[in-house]
Amino acid sequence: MPAKPAPIKKAVKKEAKKEVKKEEPAPAPAPEPAPEPAPEAPPAEAPPAEAPPAEAAPAEAPPAEAPKAPTPPPSEEPTSEPLELVVEDVNDTSVTIQWRPPATIGNAGLDGYTVECCKEGTGDWKAVNQELTVSCRYVIKNQTTGDHLNIRVVAVNAGGRSPPAVLPDAVLVREVVDRPKIHLPRILRQRYVVNVGEKINLVIPFIGKPQPAVTWTKDGQPLDTKRVNIRNTDRDSIFFIRTSERADSGVYEMCVKVDSFEDKAQITLQIIELPGPPASVKIVDTWGFNVALEWTEPKDNGNTTITGYTIQKADKKTGDWFTVLEHYHRMNATISDLIMGNTYGFRVFSENKCGMSEAATATKTFATIQKTGIDYKPPVYKEHDFSEAPKFTTPMQDRSTTVGYSTKLLCSVRGFPKPKIMWMKNQMIIGDDPKFRQINNQGICSLEIRKPGNFDGGVYSCRATNEHGEATVSCKLEVKQAVIADADKK
Repeated sequence: MPAKPAPIKKAVKKEAKKEVKKEEPAPAPAPEPAPEPAPEAPPAEAPPAEAPPAEAAPAEAPPAEAPKAPTPPPSEEPTSEPLELVVEDVNDTSVTIQWRPPATIGNAGLDGYTVECCKEGTGDWKAVNQELTVSCRYVIKNQTTGDHLNIRVVAVNAGGRSPPAVLPDAVLVREVVDRPKIHLPRILRQRYVVNVGEKINLVIPFIGKPQPAVTWTKDGQPLDTKRVNIRNTDRDSIFFIRTSERADSGVYEMCVKVDSFEDKAQITLQIIELPGPPASVKIVDTWGFNVALEWTEPKDNGNTTITGYTIQKADKKTGDWFTVLEHYHRMNATISDLIMGNTYGFRVFSENKCGMSEAATATKTFATIQKTGIDYKPPVYKEHDFSEAPKFTTPMQDRSTTVGYSTKLLCSVRGFPKPKIMWMKNQMIIGDDPKFRQINNQGICSLEIRKPGNFDGGVYSCRATNEHGEATVSCKLEVKQAVIADADKK
C-alpha cells in the first residue's frame, strides 16, 4: 500500500540526521594533524572542509518546518481467534457448538462468524453457514449418523478472517448415551393393594438418551395385552387395567434399555376381595355359664391375610343374633356370662382388609346352660291355653305430612299364635313396594312411608290374622303441599 512507504522515508531522514550529528564531533581532532607537511595538508584538510557544512546544519531547519504529509488511517486488521470452542450437544443428525468472542477485536469491529467443518481425514473444509452468524452458538444440521467431523470457527471483519478456533478432536455424529433410570414412585415401592373391580392407572417416569426401549413382564412372562394396557412416552410408561381381577395379582417388572445399559423396577400388585367364612365352627365344651368354641381358617382368604374374626351368639328361643367378640385374632374363644337355662347357637365371620365376610359359619349343635346346685322339681300345673285372636291394643291416629318428608304409622297388636301382619292402602295390599318399609317387632307394627308424594295420601289399614281370627285398624293420612315463602318466590 502507498501509505506505508511514507513512514519508512521519514525514518530514513531521521537516521541521516542522526548520522550527521554523530559525525560533527569527528572534526574536533582535526587540529592534531596540522603540524604535518604542507603537501599533505590538502588531503588532511578535506575532512575539516566538510566541517563548515556541519556547522551550517542549523541552516537546514527551514525545510524541516515545511508542512508534513497527512497521517494515513490505521490499517484494518482481523480479530484474534474465537475462544473456548466446545461441543454443547450431539444427536444422530446434528451437532451443537458454542464459543466465546475473540479476546482482541480491534478498530475494525466484528462482522460475525463462519462455522466450517470437514470429515475426518479429508481436509476439505466447507462453510456450514452461508451468511455470517452473530450468535456464539450454532447448530450444524443435516449430518450423517456415524460421521466424524472436524469443526472450526473463524471470526470475520473488514480486515479479513481471524485465525480459526478448532476443536481438538473430531466429533462423532450420534446420539449421546445417557444411562436409563426408572424413577419409581414411593407408593409403588411397597406392595400395591387394590380391591377387585377397581381401576388401576400407574404412571412410572424414566430418563435416558436416546429414547429408551421399554418392556414389561409379569412373573417373568410377557404381559397379557387383553388385560393390561401399556402406553409409553419419551418420559414415562403408563400401566392401565380397566377392571381389576384377582388373576391380575403378581410381580410386574419394567425394563428400560439404551444400547447395553438398562434399568429395571418391580411392582408387586395385589388384588383383594372379601374373604369367605371359616371352614368350620364347633362347640368344644360347656361348663357353668361358659361355652368354648373353635373354628378353622376360611378356604378363601380374599387374596390377603385374615385380620380377625367376629363371633355372634343367638338364643334359640328368639333367634336374634348379638355380637360378643369382634376383630378377634385367635381361632378359639370362650363365651362367658350366658344365662342359665338358655340354649345358644353361635356363628363366626372372618375379616380382612376389605371387610367382613358376607356369610358366616354357624355351629351345627347348640349349647344349653344347665342349672347347677339346685335340684328343683317344678310343680305340675294344668297347661294354660294362651290361644287368642288378634287384638290391636294401640290404634292408629290420623296423620298429616308434607310432600317429601317421610312419615311413620304405628300401632300395636297382640294374639297367639303370633299374628300375621298385612298393610293396606285404600283397601289395596301394599306388599313389597320399596316406597314402604314394614316392621313388626314384638307386636309393635310400623309402616314408614318414604318421601310421600301428592298421591300417597289416603286411608291406611293394618290387618292382623291368625288361626283364631283377625283384626283391622285404620287411619287417614293427608299429604300437604310444601309452602314456599314469598321471599323464595321472588
